Amino acid sequence: MSEQLTGMVFDIQSYSVHDGPGCRTNVFLDGCPLECRWCANPESQRPRKQLMFAERTCKWDQGCRACRDACPHGSLAVSDEAGPSFNWKACLECETIECVNSCAAGALKQPVREMTVDGLLGVLDRDRSNWGSDGGVTFTGGEPLMQSDFLVEVLKGCRKTWIHTAIETSGFTSTERFLEVFKRIDFAFVDMKNMDDEAHVWGTGVSNKQILRNISALAQTNWPGRLVLRVPTIAGYNDSDENARQVIDFMNENDLYEINLLKFHRMGQTKWEQLGLEYEYANKGDMDDERMSELQDMYLDAGIACYVGDDTPF
Repeated sequence: MSEQLTGMVFDIQSYSVHDGPGCRTNVFLDGCPLECRWCANPESQRPRKQLMFAERTCKWDQGCRACRDACPHGSLAVSDEAGPSFNWKACLECETIECVNSCAAGALKQPVREMTVDGLLGVLDRDRSNWGSDGGVTFTGGEPLMQSDFLVEVLKGCRKTWIHTAIETSGFTSTERFLEVFKRIDFAFVDMKNMDDEAHVWGTGVSNKQILRNISALAQTNWPGRLVLRVPTIAGYNDSDENARQVIDFMNENDLYEINLLKFHRMGQTKWEQLGLEYEYANKGDMDDERMSELQDMYLDAGIACYVGDDTPF
């Protein structure tokens, strides 16, 4: 039964105005089959609870050693000179994460929580008065399609209560699962990381072939929703004219007409650091406005509606 089905959620954000039509509630579902080198939500890549450490909030210099004392595995040490240090390999495997509950300062956190279908629908019902006539819920992540059984049940509940549904997805899943979820989606962003398969594998860890098949399969159905392709545009990776031309050809082949170019940002860098990981894109990937405009013009000249960043009609 739906009330017994649970999903893993790592964030819920109300009052979002850039993730679909109107004002929306964004539900971030945990887990992702991609490992993008520039990922803005690296805490979502592994489908499980995990530790994050915000060093600036830590009170080690005031004598606090609660986290060290709470860890039953000896994976955490606190130096009087340098503060906490972690055996991140061991922390990654930890399933109990006792240290989080011991931290009164909130420097240690574990964002993933388990929610039932009815529990999540209750949150959406609470928020719906904030959306206005055009808003609704956007499922993002992570990769929401990784929890497709849970997602489908939530989407069924949204249909029953007339909640507008949107999704932000990499599109990397089986075609059967992709189309089953999209039956209940009103608006969709599907990412196009790179048209070159080898480059796509380098940047994300997976091939783009299944993603392109899924988009084409959706275009061949009578799906009534609105599809906007989206390119997180990263200098030196997918900002070439050749990549844009290949995207344009693919869109023309599938009668697709809207794309959103997102300018590279480093909003996820702090999260990488809080997970004890090195952020590869700390000093590269930046796009300037002139180049974004040049790419936009290529799409516009091809008769494709192209929006840059948040300058969109939705």
